[in-house]
Amino acid sequence: MDLSLALVIGVVVVALVFDYTNGFHDAANAIATSVSTRALTPRAALFMAAAMNFLGAHLGTQVAATVGKGIIDAPQGSHGLVIVGASLIGAIAWNLVTWYFGLPSSSSHALIGGLVGAALASSSTVHWDGVLDKVVIPMILSPLIGFTLAAIIMIGILWGFRRSQPSKTNRGFRHAQTISAAAMALGHGLQDAQKTMGVIFLALVVGGYQNDGDPIPQWVILSAATAISLGTYAGGWRIMRTLGRRIIALTPPQGFAAEAAAATVLYTAAIGFGAPISTTHTITSAIMGVGATKRLSAVRWGVAGNIVTAWVLTIPAAALVAALSYYALHWMIE
Repeated sequence: MDLSLALVIGVVVVALVFDYTNGFHDAANAIATSVSTRALTPRAALFMAAAMNFLGAHLGTQVAATVGKGIIDAPQGSHGLVIVGASLIGAIAWNLVTWYFGLPSSSSHALIGGLVGAALASSSTVHWDGVLDKVVIPMILSPLIGFTLAAIIMIGILWGFRRSQPSKTNRGFRHAQTISAAAMALGHGLQDAQKTMGVIFLALVVGGYQNDGDPIPQWVILSAATAISLGTYAGGWRIMRTLGRRIIALTPPQGFAAEAAAATVLYTAAIGFGAPISTTHTITSAIMGVGATKRLSAVRWGVAGNIVTAWVLTIPAAALVAALSYYALHWMIE
C-alpha cells in the first residue's frame, strides 16, 4: 500500500470518527426539548433522532459541496491529505472538550476552524470570500433568525390557545413535539452529515481518487449517514441537560416552538443557500427566544453567556489545534 492510499484511508477513518463525535455531541440539539418536556422518553427520542439523521443525510449535497470545495484549496498528494487530517483532529479535539464541560458548541464551526487553521499553517489557500459568505454571515444571522422566529411562533401559540386549558394544551403539544423533534433531527442530518461528506470528498480529490467536479460517491453518503446516526444514538447527556433545563425550564408549547423555528432555519440554509450553519446555535437561540416571550428573566442569561463564549472561541480554538496537528503530522509523515 502506497503512502497516498494509506493517508486517504486514514483521513476517511478520522472523518467518520469526527462524524460520530458530531452525532453524540449534537444529539441534544434534536431531542433535548422533547425529553425535558417529557414528550418522548430519552431512549425513544435518541432512536427517532438517529433514524431521522440517517434519512436527512440523503436529502442533498449542497452543504457538502460548500465544505469540500468552497473553504480551502489543499494541494494534491500526501501534503494535502496531512492538511485535511489535521483539520479533523482540531475539530474532534474541540468537540470532546465542549462535550466534557456540557457546552453546546458548534461541531460545524469546529470543522470550519480546523480547515482554516490547517490551511493557514501550511500556507495553503483559504477562500475568505467563501468563509465570509457561507460561514461568518450565516453564523451571525442563524441565531438571530432562530431567536426571532421562535419568539414569533411562541407568541402565536400563546394568542391562539389563550382560552384553552393549560393541561389540555400541554398534552396536545407533547404529541406535536414528536413531529417537531423529528423535523429537527432531519435538519441535523441534512446539515451535519453533509459536512463530513464534504471533507471525505476533499480527501478523495486531494488523493487523486476523485475529480473536483464529480458527484459525491454513494458510499461516502452512506458511511457519513451511518456514523452520525450511531453517534446520535449514543447520546450526549451532558449537553442535553444544558439545553433542556439549564437555559430555561421548557413547557411542551415552548419546546414545539423552538424546534419548529430551528428546523425551518436549518432547511432554508441547507437547501436554499448550501450554508453549513450550526444546528447547536440555531436550537439554542430558539430556546432563548421562546423563553424571552415569557419574561426576560426566565432565561438564565449566565448559562447563555457561557454558551456564547464557547461559540466565539470555537473557530479560533479548533484552528489552533488543527495548526499544531498539522505541524506534528508534517514532521512525522513528510
